[in-house]
Amino acid sequence: MAELKVRTRNASALAVLPPGGLPIITTPTGGTVDVVTQVSAPGFSPLDLLYASLAACMVLSARIAAARLGIADRLGEVRAEVTGEKAKDEPARVETFTVRLEITGDLDAAMKERILADAEDICTVSNTLRGAPALHATVG
Repeated sequence: MAELKVRTRNASALAVLPPGGLPIITTPTGGTVDVVTQVSAPGFSPLDLLYASLAACMVLSARIAAARLGIADRLGEVRAEVTGEKAKDEPARVETFTVRLEITGDLDAAMKERILADAEDICTVSNTLRGAPALHATVG
């Protein structure tokens, strides 16, 4: 059996809210994203970022799954559309996530289902959302 290779990355995010402004998110690797709060404003809201994390993780995990299955050369474009339903009671949270994975390429329906199942198992974000991770908040 092949040994699982785990690659680590300094993964974190820093949100800075300047006086009178909107949050700016940065990563240790230099990535930045502006956060919006108005419903019609273009850009990412905090909830959009949550959905985006799941969508990105699923498409990347689908590619990993196809490679592990030895069919990466037959994989076409992979799209993940993520939506959610907010809970109607307190506390404010997303109660249900829905992921629609569209996979193109020279693959039958059964293989696409296999890629989806494997991607769900591979994706750190989906695995985290299915679990109950501890959350520790402090004031610094």
